[in-house]
Amino acid sequence: MAWHDIMQAEDVQIRESPQESARFGCSVERLTVPLDAEDSFIAVREAVRGSTADVIVLRYPAQYIDWFARLIKLGRTAILADSLAYWRLRAGEGRAPEPSKNLRTTGVVCPATTKALIADIFAGYGNHYLANPLFEVRDALAGYQEWAQRSVDEGRCLALWEREVDDALGLATLDETGLRTEILLAGIVGKAQGRGLYSHLLKGVEDATLARGAAEVVISTQGHNTRVQRAWARYGFEPMWTLITVHLVRPALLTTV
Repeated sequence: MAWHDIMQAEDVQIRESPQESARFGCSVERLTVPLDAEDSFIAVREAVRGSTADVIVLRYPAQYIDWFARLIKLGRTAILADSLAYWRLRAGEGRAPEPSKNLRTTGVVCPATTKALIADIFAGYGNHYLANPLFEVRDALAGYQEWAQRSVDEGRCLALWEREVDDALGLATLDETGLRTEILLAGIVGKAQGRGLYSHLLKGVEDATLARGAAEVVISTQGHNTRVQRAWARYGFEPMWTLITVHLVRPALLTTV
């Protein structure tokens, strides 16, 4: 979920998700509660009751501890699908690694390379879709590939390359808005992990952010993914907030799964 979707929204919003609906073969809507909203469960309740979607992907601030118990009373099956943790770095304050002459970053990545990188990097990633028995793992991975390719097609990406063999080792897709860069997807391929390369990818993003005069880099991941959050902390990112993810499913759909 993009940073501006939760920071700039003024109230509870529900909208169709055509790409997810087509991918998973059922109608999907996204329901988002902004961070600075007051306890707005009434608005969430009315949005859920008024929706005809098969699945509603709801994200709300984690401080609303009591909401899940209230969600299960709305006539849908509520599936807890982990959380989304957001971190932030002030550009220029990152603890960057020592430069390596054998590494380079570039924004030019061909479609075949993008697809292969995402398939490798996120093959075992426990995203929120996996909590829902209606959604296939292969379809979730395909969604990440499509999402990454859109960013690449729009020129919003950085790839980390090893010069000696001209081999792509990592990828970061970006949303560059105003004074902020959001890292949407990022990672290092399996064969290159454990070599400290992820920090070089982060440095590439930080450098690009500074080069365009922006002030901060933000990133998010599933709450259970503590390994990458430790890497962010080492680099200088700070935790900001957490959203809870819940899938609200029409009960009849689960009887045939």
